Amino acid sequence: MAPVLNLPLNVGHIDDVQELKKARKTNIPNRFVRDRAERPMLETTPSPLSSSIPVIDFKKLMTGNKEEFHFEILKLSASCEEWGFFQVINHDIEVDLLENIEKVAMEFFMLPVEEKQKYPMAPGTVQGYGQAFVFSEDQKLDWCNMFALGLVPHSIRNPKLWPTNPPMFSQTVETYSREIRKLCENLLRFIALSLKLNENVFEEMFGVSVQAIRMNYYPACPRPDLVLGLSPHSDGSALTVLQQGKGNTVGLQILKNNEWVPVQPVENALVVNIGDTIEVLTNGRYKSSEHRAVTHKEKDRLSIVTFYAPSYEVEIGPMKELVDESNPSKYRRYNHGEYSRHYVTNKLQGKKTLDFAKIPPKK
Repeated sequence: MAPVLNLPLNVGHIDDVQELKKARKTNIPNRFVRDRAERPMLETTPSPLSSSIPVIDFKKLMTGNKEEFHFEILKLSASCEEWGFFQVINHDIEVDLLENIEKVAMEFFMLPVEEKQKYPMAPGTVQGYGQAFVFSEDQKLDWCNMFALGLVPHSIRNPKLWPTNPPMFSQTVETYSREIRKLCENLLRFIALSLKLNENVFEEMFGVSVQAIRMNYYPACPRPDLVLGLSPHSDGSALTVLQQGKGNTVGLQILKNNEWVPVQPVENALVVNIGDTIEVLTNGRYKSSEHRAVTHKEKDRLSIVTFYAPSYEVEIGPMKELVDESNPSKYRRYNHGEYSRHYVTNKLQGKKTLDFAKIPPKK
């Protein structure tokens, strides 16, 4: 939720996908139809890799004995190196709170479209209701409605975009976000330890960390083979925490070995992924992974995403402990606010935004 474009943008007409679903049209508007190379292959049998996505037991990291802690730290390190993704179980966030955030999110998305449009996501911005990362009228659109809010620091909040209906929306978002923030702070401590660094290195470096929330609603689509729920991308954050709606279809996919691997939800687990910021700080040892969302022909899907990143004032670059002659710096140093602006003012396009930070290889 960084500074955004001030230029007027012509993004053309953007259909509300929930309204398209209500109209029961079988023809998909052309702006949602992907080029053949981008269309998802909707496999009927899950990939063997989908059962390999690591699961981290947070309780063993927090209160496990020495052996349990050591094993979980090794698993965390391997997850960050090989996948850039893992699912967290026993994370200490109450199931009631997970259910409540889904409830208010669904209540918001079920409001009449005129009510939701009182909180518009203006073109070139990433807060409010609508579609983010749309910058031109010929750009392909995602089969998704989004509602996003900046949370921390308070200076990034836009109070006009916080809905009064549902009545418990704001209170639930505040409570949920505090719990997710604590989880991110603890996970970053363990990630530091997995790198054999001071456990507080990220906390000390990040300053007042930036936090934002985005709710994604993917209505059923009559032709899920033609559209994407969310375009392939990596996240610009340090960590991203995803809550997949209870009982939802599988929608999240990770690019692994040139294969799109579906993430099978684990009950009450949260999915965590490494963002570009951690990739830069670890000099490429821990990698952000490209991921996307697909849709379903008959079932709607909800997800709730939290982004956690350094203060915009912080300078980012590979940590000196992870750079040496055999592993020179792969990324330049830069201001994190500058990168955030670059990220949110470009369309989602795989890991292309990370080119901003890469040092070209010597010829």
